[in-house]
Amino acid sequence: MLLTLKQASQWASEYLKKNVTTANISYLIQYGHIETVFENGSKMIPMDSLKKYYGHANREIRWKNQLGADINWTLSFEKIKEAETTKHVHRLHPYKGKFIPQLVEYFLDGHVDEFKKEVYFQAGDIVLDPFCGSGTTLVQANELGMHAVGIDISAFNAFISNAKLGHYNFIQLYEQSKEITSELRNYVSTLGIREFEAELAETLSSFNNKYFPISFKSQVRAGEIDQKKYGAEKEAAFLATYLKLVSDHKIDIQMSRDSARFMKQWYLPGVRAEIELVHSKIQRIKDAAVQEALMLILSRTIRSCRATTHADLGTLREPMTTTYYCRKHGKVCKPLFSILGWWERYCKDSIERWIEFNQLKSDTCQHCITGDSRTIDIFKMLKRENPQLEEFTHAKRIKGIFTSPPYVGLINYHEQHAYAYDLFGFKRLDELEIGPLFRGKGREARESYIHGVAAVFKNCKRFLADDYDVFIVANDKYNMYPTIAERAGMSIVNQHKRPVLNRTEKNRESAYSETIFHLKEKGSENEFTTANDD
Repeated sequence: MLLTLKQASQWASEYLKKNVTTANISYLIQYGHIETVFENGSKMIPMDSLKKYYGHANREIRWKNQLGADINWTLSFEKIKEAETTKHVHRLHPYKGKFIPQLVEYFLDGHVDEFKKEVYFQAGDIVLDPFCGSGTTLVQANELGMHAVGIDISAFNAFISNAKLGHYNFIQLYEQSKEITSELRNYVSTLGIREFEAELAETLSSFNNKYFPISFKSQVRAGEIDQKKYGAEKEAAFLATYLKLVSDHKIDIQMSRDSARFMKQWYLPGVRAEIELVHSKIQRIKDAAVQEALMLILSRTIRSCRATTHADLGTLREPMTTTYYCRKHGKVCKPLFSILGWWERYCKDSIERWIEFNQLKSDTCQHCITGDSRTIDIFKMLKRENPQLEEFTHAKRIKGIFTSPPYVGLINYHEQHAYAYDLFGFKRLDELEIGPLFRGKGREARESYIHGVAAVFKNCKRFLADDYDVFIVANDKYNMYPTIAERAGMSIVNQHKRPVLNRTEKNRESAYSETIFHLKEKGSENEFTTANDD
């Protein structure tokens, strides 16, 4: 039986008991998860292909078999669509390792789950996130009517968090973005980039249609085609055509391979010139808030414009200045030669997201401080940077913590935004990161991690209310958190083990869990229980 795109969407929605859009189905087709066939000139979807893909939809039983019966499926947020997990300002800027806002809501808001027995925070309380990252806890605290303080060793992380929560004149922001876009468009038109990209796109499309038909990905999965060998052959076959177009249109693709500056190493010369143009225009804007907002949009733009393959955008390997076989899209793709398209797209999207969030914002205070959570004096720094929030925290004390410390040996948090540190001139403090990738996951690295995280909570206790509650999101594969709690003078009084369904890694279909540890002051709770809220 063959289905149209709309029929496939309706079938999947009924099967899963949640809304599956035609865009969701199109995504699955694009990445080869669902097959298509042509019938009477129309693209159709075999029912068997849909059933095969969605046959594993009842993941609860499968995941509990792999991860244990103590998995709390309520915390899987299985029926939450991606549009909700990335709602309003949460998708203003890419950031590795952040948790979804629904997880914060569940533990901060006593009304989010009618079956939840305990309520730990109330409207008007103050929440702390000493590993603030991109500000998810702060944004959700605002939406829930709570004050919040964030701390992060990365100046750029603090910048992202505070920019999400900023107060903007949207008319002025729109007009300034429109003016810069116009100047950028005029500049690009003088370079012949549009003509070059149009001819390249047309030529490449014809090549891909011929050598990478719709059936290509399914043939690769079936083992009928050696993707690596075939892709390399076709990549080499198109290269001469690409280089001739570059020469004909006089496009500069020469880049410095040994430069200490990120911008020179990872951006084509023409792209870099456009970035510098937009940056200079933003710097001339007098309204500090509008300038901050546009800088965040520029950062989001240039992250998408690095000279790398689509598959390696998250973890850079080597600069890519020519066309290449793209294992992500299953065809030959091209580098990016202008930021104009992304800049226009992100200006529109970002302003819409700020406006959407502005309609939900409560009259509360949130601020992220740049500093070392192991030693920082929160009251002193807030007094300097946000006196109103400092006044609240002094008078009421901080009710508790909701945070997710870095996972040991997983991410270099400064390096993932190296482009921004280079362009914006932020000071890097890589050596103060806790558990960075460059230190690995060995015994010495784990001990350093335990010492660092424990020191954070021990220091932060000085600013908490007596009956505080601490919630820590972690995948504790090395069983470090009992030791961390002990060294911080805290006790683990409960833990909630949740399946993580929506991962971006290549092995996202493999069963994976994380635990939300609930800690209190040592001696205040003696009984340890394992939560099972299902």
